[in-house]
Amino acid sequence: MSRLKIVQIRSAIGRQKVQKVTIRTLGIHRLHEAVIQDDTPQIRGMIARVRHLLRVEEVD
Repeated sequence: MSRLKIVQIRSAIGRQKVQKVTIRTLGIHRLHEAVIQDDTPQIRGMIARVRHLLRVEEVD
């Protein structure tokens, strides 16, 4: 299974509560923090909801 490196590049301040919760659910706690997640449909859906705040790369 491939994995995704997810980095928050824009602040969640002033965003809707749903977007803030989604960022936390992805495991991101601060700006420019990188997390590694499995590439699943659930994770892809969360990324799609806040794609304007994130940078996503595939890793091996």
